[in-house]
Amino acid sequence: MDGEVVSERRPGEVSGRLLTLPNVLSILRLVGVPLFLWAIVAKEDGWALVILMLSGLTDYADGKIARTFHMESRFGQLLDPIADRLYILTTLVGLAWRDIIPIWLVAVLILRELTMAAMLLHLRMRGQIGLPVHFVGKAATFNLLYAFPLLLLANRTDWVGDLAKPIGWGFAWWGVALYWLAVVLYALQARFVLARARLEAG
Repeated sequence: MDGEVVSERRPGEVSGRLLTLPNVLSILRLVGVPLFLWAIVAKEDGWALVILMLSGLTDYADGKIARTFHMESRFGQLLDPIADRLYILTTLVGLAWRDIIPIWLVAVLILRELTMAAMLLHLRMRGQIGLPVHFVGKAATFNLLYAFPLLLLANRTDWVGDLAKPIGWGFAWWGVALYWLAVVLYALQARFVLARARLEAG
């Protein structure tokens, strides 16, 4: 029955359903946050690595499934970016606490999140509910979620660590650059939304 309803929905149509496979994957990603914190604090790097890899896979899978099978939902549109940001923030704090990544990387990414939060608050104060997720922002998230397990592997003192370090930092640098590029694109998009709202109002 549910399969028939989903198949009849038009591409791009957003439903009000809560229990969908993409939403379940996002919830599982959130459940992994405290598990990762335990693993990184307990120096259980094997478990921490598995959790990070699963978080990256579920982040890719939930969006792919939602688009392919037309399972987009309003709850998913809200939950997915929250899960992404919480996972990235938690991972940054955990890896910095272990001295695996430098504090400046944490500061740069947190500053980006604060900038986005201020932008969204500015929009809400003017009656706009938010901005659609941009593919550049998602690409930045993917890069960071790929970077973190590799940077954790880079903490090893063998050839695996030597191989993982440059690849992990490559993903990290691309992630940071795309994260801030997304801020610029969101700012331009916000300006357009506000300008259109003023024209419609006046």
